[in-house]
Amino acid sequence: MSLKRLLGRVVGALAILLVAGSAFAADLTTLVANLVTGGYSERDAAITALAASGEERAAPILQALGAGELYVRNADKVVVIAKGSGKQLALTDAVTGKEAGTATEDDLERVKINNRLRGTIESVMGSLTLMNPDPRVRRAAAQALFSRRDPSALEGLDKAIAAEKDNGIKRAMVEARASVVLASDAPADKKVEAIAIVRDRGDRDAMGVLQAAAASPDETVKAAATAAADAVRQSLAAWAGAQNVWYGISLGSVLLLAAIGLAITFGTMGVINMAHGEMVMLGAYTTFVVQQAIRSAAPQLNDFSIVIALPLAFLVSGLVGILIERSIIRFLYGRTLDTLLATWGLSLVLQQAVRSAFGPTNREVASPSWMSGAFKVGQIDVTYGRLWIVIFALAVFAALLLLLRKTPLGLYMRAVTQNRPMASAMGIRTPRVDALTFGLGSGIAGLAGVALSQIDNVSPNLGQGYIIDSFMVVVFGGVGNLFGTLVGATALGVVNKFLEPYAGAVLGKILVLVFIILFIQRRPRGLFALKGRSVE
Repeated sequence: MSLKRLLGRVVGALAILLVAGSAFAADLTTLVANLVTGGYSERDAAITALAASGEERAAPILQALGAGELYVRNADKVVVIAKGSGKQLALTDAVTGKEAGTATEDDLERVKINNRLRGTIESVMGSLTLMNPDPRVRRAAAQALFSRRDPSALEGLDKAIAAEKDNGIKRAMVEARASVVLASDAPADKKVEAIAIVRDRGDRDAMGVLQAAAASPDETVKAAATAAADAVRQSLAAWAGAQNVWYGISLGSVLLLAAIGLAITFGTMGVINMAHGEMVMLGAYTTFVVQQAIRSAAPQLNDFSIVIALPLAFLVSGLVGILIERSIIRFLYGRTLDTLLATWGLSLVLQQAVRSAFGPTNREVASPSWMSGAFKVGQIDVTYGRLWIVIFALAVFAALLLLLRKTPLGLYMRAVTQNRPMASAMGIRTPRVDALTFGLGSGIAGLAGVALSQIDNVSPNLGQGYIIDSFMVVVFGGVGNLFGTLVGATALGVVNKFLEPYAGAVLGKILVLVFIILFIQRRPRGLFALKGRSVE
């Protein structure tokens, strides 16, 4: 091929592209112009035409129109998209998508729409976004169409279902199509098939669609929709119970963390430590200080600040616990009322000290990215933050069991718990064991503070909200018995969550307290009583 002929073909191809581009621009310009001229009926038709054109710019233009961000510039009558909240708005040419400078609202005329046009925009946007490259956008579009039930979206849904490769998104589109069919004038047999698909979805949105279908004048459709709605209602009731169980387990894990340290000190030493909640509070404030330090010195480690805070919170609360035992508690063994009053007074001192150091206002500890968000298990909503707290509580519980059963300190602690005089006679230094035990229980309370900082504001009164519940867990499960503490925390958490919808949070706790009092009358040592001469 000669060079002359090759150059001729290249020039011809460029000419074709230029003509096509000009035609594209002209067509899109005409479609956009129709959006801003004429009455609402003409604009309604223009919205549908723009959506059906398949133009890449159609979606952002219609989104801007629906959001009230589509304007006509007064100076040159160019249609622009304006964004911003200040006096100067950033402009984008609606047709080309290129930047078009800035302007004030006085320089622009907003393209006005009414509720009817908003409904049309929502309808066509669902069809447009069904083919979006982003899978999250496609899934959201399918969900929107399921709720909107616009029969005009059927054609777009059929095309999207045929092209979709992701099985989960395709299922969502099939469900959306079934919902749309139920709102259309499709034959009764098609609607019955659609009812089965919607029933299998089984959530509250499906219930709403089926209840609407149950109002159908067709007796076959009405009977099928009514039966399906009843099935979904029963399924939702079961899932609601499962959701409450999960919430109860989640609350139980928090109670377990707060109570497990108390179970050690109360069970081993017989000390009613009213300052245990302040050990939790110290752990939470340690987390806050660590996060602030990391933000200033090494912000790239923000996501790991919680992990870094764990050993530090354990050490801070543990050392304070040992100091309390050596300076106050050891002089009050065997004097229950004096110990209770002394630790209660100490709790007030610690609260005031923290209030003086950090101020009376609540402090917020940011959650790392890996603890943010949620996912579904069936119809159960599970947040990552609560899930990690449950896992963490079980890990602390398992580590404590290993310490008690596989280490010399654990052996000494169990010996002192079961028979203090005999343990002392065998050469175990019970005062040292007492100090380490109190420190261990306080350190675990500090770990509870790290976890609580993720679900509650950090304040000087943080621990006070959990101290009574912690004592109830320990007494109900069996003083000094770790498995009893685990069972007691889980049981009380689940019972609380089932009582709250009927009795309210406060009355629910009162009912739980009354139940525990009655239970202790029958089993004074709790669910799982310790064995040993000193406790017989």
